Amino acid sequence: MNKYIGSNFDDFLAEEGILAEVQAEAVKRVIVWQLQDFMNEKQMTKTELARKLNTSRAGLDRLLDEKNLGVTLGTLANVAQVTGKRLQVSLV
Repeated sequence: MNKYIGSNFDDFLAEEGILAEVQAEAVKRVIVWQLQDFMNEKQMTKTELARKLNTSRAGLDRLLDEKNLGVTLGTLANVAQVTGKRLQVSLV
C-alpha cells in the first residue's frame, strides 16, 4: 500500500524534509523570471541593470542564479523599486 495516496504534494515534501527548500527555490525562480522579463522588455544588459541596482555584475549574477537562495529583503526591495514593482512578503 502506498503511504502517499490521499496526501497532497506539500505533505509529501514535508515528510521528506524538503518543503521549505522547494518553496524557496520556486519563489527564487519566479523572481529570476520576472527580472529577466524586465531586462528583455527594457532591452537592458546585465551591466546596466547591475548599475541601476547599485551592485556589481557578479552580484547580479548571484541574484539571477536560481539555486542561490541567499537573497536579502533589502535586495528584493531594491529590485522592486528599480523594476517599478512593489515587494510583498507574507507568511500564510
